[in-house]
Amino acid sequence: MRSDKSRAGGGEDAGPVERARCGPDGHRCCGCPFPLLIALLQLLLGVAVATVAFLMAAISPSLLARETPHWAGILLCVVSILGFVLYGITYLPDESTTMQFIVKVLYFLLCSVGLIVSILVIAFQGHHYSLTIGFTCRETSQDCVCTLEPEDPVGRTFTYAGVTDCTAVTSTLMFFYLLQMVLNLVQALVCLLGAFLMWKHRYQVFFAGLQMGSPSTQHWQKV
Repeated sequence: MRSDKSRAGGGEDAGPVERARCGPDGHRCCGCPFPLLIALLQLLLGVAVATVAFLMAAISPSLLARETPHWAGILLCVVSILGFVLYGITYLPDESTTMQFIVKVLYFLLCSVGLIVSILVIAFQGHHYSLTIGFTCRETSQDCVCTLEPEDPVGRTFTYAGVTDCTAVTSTLMFFYLLQMVLNLVQALVCLLGAFLMWKHRYQVFFAGLQMGSPSTQHWQKV
């Protein structure tokens, strides 16, 4: 009778396979702990991007904000903190707590924004990297003046204040541009993975709240 009742969907014993999938307490779904690893990666990448950006800003105060994307790293650190909060929230079926629903929505939205920001940073850094490759630079007092076409007297010039050695622009800054592109590419992939997994676990793994059997058994069916 007990095995028949379990097969009918109303038994209390969900079996070792179901318990392994849903967690040791039988209520936490297998997808709930997923933000932990992604949040750790986002935190490390955010700190790395911000640190490299501040090192770039130290080369010259003339660098623009789009050339030193510390804002992208700070944003990813905020996303990672939200991921840690999401991991610490107790899972309840059908998102029956307002906090759980709000944090999930914010995490999904911020991961999406982080993906867009990372793509923008890659575009900005790639543009400045391509410009720096064609620079012809010379030192003037305390500045470094670079041009794309030294033969053109009215050509566009780029002045880097406080740079006494132009190799800091033509070598060090180019390396930082390339490093930012790589870091933000990985950052974009991690944000994309976080947003995708949140969507996937919301609609394919999280319990939808459809109750089967008697109210005392509380058997939840995944849809």
